[in-house]
Amino acid sequence: MIRGQSLPDIHRRGGRYRLEHFTGRFVLYVVISVGAFVFSMPLLWMISTSLKTPELINRIPIIWIPPELRWANYIDPWREMPFLLFYWNTVFITVTNTAIILITNSLVAFGFARIPFKGRTIIFFVLLATMMLPPQVTMIPTYLFWSRLRLVNTFWPIMAPEWLSAAYDVFLMRQFYMTISTDLDEAARIDGCSWFGIYRHIILPLSKPVIGVLAILNFSFNWNNFITPLIYLNDSRLFPIALGLRLFETQMGGGDTYVRLGPLMAMTLVSIIPLMVAFFVAQRYFIQGIVITGIKG
Repeated sequence: MIRGQSLPDIHRRGGRYRLEHFTGRFVLYVVISVGAFVFSMPLLWMISTSLKTPELINRIPIIWIPPELRWANYIDPWREMPFLLFYWNTVFITVTNTAIILITNSLVAFGFARIPFKGRTIIFFVLLATMMLPPQVTMIPTYLFWSRLRLVNTFWPIMAPEWLSAAYDVFLMRQFYMTISTDLDEAARIDGCSWFGIYRHIILPLSKPVIGVLAILNFSFNWNNFITPLIYLNDSRLFPIALGLRLFETQMGGGDTYVRLGPLMAMTLVSIIPLMVAFFVAQRYFIQGIVITGIKG
């Protein structure tokens, strides 16, 4: 027992502490729940609208649960436009870009973090300086470059620039690699391992958290990329899902886009399913990577 305090006083203080702790956690959970509900409102509205008839979409007050679920909104667009082709184009661009970006940028980051060479710091800061350039500055010169190569209206202008220009990815990976002990490199070099062997057998297996973060970020960016395909693609057979949704809105709207808002929301909801699946599959690495890079980076 603490000197100068009676047993009832100790119990009273302990009860007050538990009450304050419970109250604080309760308030925190209430705030988080309210915030989650507010941020989920657009998604809930999209789900509700995708199942409504045209007459119910503009009705005020909003009818969140329609009396009749219009499943035709999820069926008719597939018959009216080649959404399956749009999805295939998006999957091809996204998966290819994400895989190549992770390979090339991890190699570049490994070189900056582990291999000593003259001018390494200067080159790295020049690479970081490219992050300060807004994409609008290089948009026209880049278009002229691909136009002279006669590669406009192909996937090359959409994919190739991403492979070697992700300065943020290189920076994040480099910072992570620098937290790995160089004693592992020295031991591997003594055993006759090459730099690529060190990258493959030591660095890469330890880099799953940061690779998971960048995989999700690049997957999301490429899946939702709209402006780059809009600039370079003219043939609708090459359109990704983002352009396909815009084409569906303009060509199938019948002059009044609200009439087609139900099918548009339905296809938009279908388009985000792969992103949700990818996040839930890799969320362990995503959260772990954010924590590690936030603490060590």
